Amino acid sequence: MNLFDMVLVFLSMLLLVVCVLVGVAFLTLLERKVLGYIQIRKGPNKVGFTGILQPFGDAIKLFSKEQTFPYMSNFNIYYMAPMVNLTISLLLWMCMPFLTVFLNFDLSALFFLSVSSLGVYTLMLAGWSSNSNYALLGSLRAVAQTISYEVSLALILMSFLFLILSLNLLEFKNIQKYIWLIFLLFPLTLMWIVSGLAETNRTPFDFAEGESELVSGFNIEYSSGGFALIFLAEYSSILFMSMISTLMFLGGDINSFMFFLKLTLVSFFWVWVRGTLPRFRYDKLMYLAWKSFLPSSLLYLIFFFCLKMNVFIRLL
Repeated sequence: MNLFDMVLVFLSMLLLVVCVLVGVAFLTLLERKVLGYIQIRKGPNKVGFTGILQPFGDAIKLFSKEQTFPYMSNFNIYYMAPMVNLTISLLLWMCMPFLTVFLNFDLSALFFLSVSSLGVYTLMLAGWSSNSNYALLGSLRAVAQTISYEVSLALILMSFLFLILSLNLLEFKNIQKYIWLIFLLFPLTLMWIVSGLAETNRTPFDFAEGESELVSGFNIEYSSGGFALIFLAEYSSILFMSMISTLMFLGGDINSFMFFLKLTLVSFFWVWVRGTLPRFRYDKLMYLAWKSFLPSSLLYLIFFFCLKMNVFIRLL
């Protein structure tokens, strides 16, 4: 790779990160509007035409507010955790398959699993370094929940990878030329969506931010810029999970306008669930992960492995 190619790759990455951040801004607006209409009210409608500039107003407000620090906090880790959290969630997007000059590599599925598992540490450190009981409890809940559902998420992804026999996410586009995988693997698709909701700490699995008992969870001590970075990281993860879901079982043709329309619909589903479902009980969340999803995803994995082995044996 020569210098010109490296510059192009860097510019592509920068452009993608900027587009993701703008997408996150408008996803927050979509969420507030949809939740408003679900609750029979208007939502933001003052800043700009029908509230279209509200996300930028919120960003300016948050980043211009005074930054407060808990007196007994572990300052360096407390300060760095939100920044690392956002960096990791944006780094996830680097495995998004492009046909242009970009980080489209053969092990992009492994990259996704490796980087997504790093996000757990930032949540844990953010809660621990705040030196607050509420923050620590929230971070412990978030870590237990994320680790539990990462297992089923990885096993479900492996079932899909057995079907395409590649670790390159771009192969999902080629294999879904005639039929989407949602029709072939409907139960796995539903399990993936529920695991994605739990992985991103969203309703009905938002135990890390249980307002009734933990005030605001692991980010209780964060204000202004630190809170904004954690907020951006969470919504960036939601957009990424929507993108990877669309890629895996809704066609995956990333060069068409329909791909981004489907991505928007999946993101809308994330918001719709928040406005509709009540919060789960924590023991039921763990029961669902370890006693339902884990055995089911393992059985599916063994089934697809045997299916592929049978095909190979017949070919030989």
